[in-house]
Amino acid sequence: MKAWLHTDWRHTPDSARGCVAALGNFDGVHLGHAHLVHALHAARPERELAVVTFEPHPRELFRPQDPPFRLTLPEERFAALAALGVRHVFQIGFDPEFSAMGAEHFVTRVLHEGLGLRHVACGMDFAFGHRRQGNVDFLTEQTEALGIGLTVVPPLSDSLGPYSSSRIRRLLQDGYPERAAEELGRPWSIRGVVQHGDKRGRLLGFPTANIALGRHLEPARGVYAVSVRLPDGRVCPGVANIGRRPTINDGQESRLEVHLLGFDGDLYGQTLSVALHTLLRAERRFDGLDALKAQIARDSAQASAWLAARQSASPPAKA
Repeated sequence: MKAWLHTDWRHTPDSARGCVAALGNFDGVHLGHAHLVHALHAARPERELAVVTFEPHPRELFRPQDPPFRLTLPEERFAALAALGVRHVFQIGFDPEFSAMGAEHFVTRVLHEGLGLRHVACGMDFAFGHRRQGNVDFLTEQTEALGIGLTVVPPLSDSLGPYSSSRIRRLLQDGYPERAAEELGRPWSIRGVVQHGDKRGRLLGFPTANIALGRHLEPARGVYAVSVRLPDGRVCPGVANIGRRPTINDGQESRLEVHLLGFDGDLYGQTLSVALHTLLRAERRFDGLDALKAQIARDSAQASAWLAARQSASPPAKA
């Protein structure tokens, strides 16, 4: 079922009006977010599902000096929401002008007049409007006055507490992508365009696709077993390094370098989605390129074995 992205709340097509929408940033689109979307669908199953979210994340506007922290950028977030059955994603541009909008105007001008929503859902701590002046109690009053339904959804929790984007960020920074995947409901992926590098990997016998982390969170530095989704939908096994390449004294910027196992082709300029499955080893310096080359061979063999074991342990696909 096709999903639609809308980036101008002032000009919503008639086909997208009358939806029910979940409200929030949805960074990561984790199991807690899925719980919110499913609760909304249960409340109003007769209406098309939508999400109202913001780009950039408000924290990126208000605290631009912070290190990159995003789990999902717009394209990856949209794909994850569509996989949950969301038909319309209203991605509101969060700029200084919009951030100055009062809470009442957000409800009346954006949700009611602009998007034509019939019902909304949010978490219990949802806050909105200039200086976060709007809360759930305020939203309850405003939506009731406008004839918009409201579902306030308690957080989804486990023994460690509520699922949250912050919790998943910590897991990735500590080197636990498997545990992050459990809370996301899928492996965490970095999506980006393959850029030209220094071709050093090719000289070592292991050509790599180089992708800037950009606004993505930087996970624990080291070598990972990964799977790589190509633009044509094919998925290839791979081994990836995230870090600053200390052996060759590379620059100051961390990057993702992924070697696709058994692949031969030109990927420059293409958009790849690289899913991190397990951290094989931490980043470290080696005594010269020969030692590095030998270690990359061992890393590739280990990644290949790990991914093969994972695939054999997966349940067979349904006919």
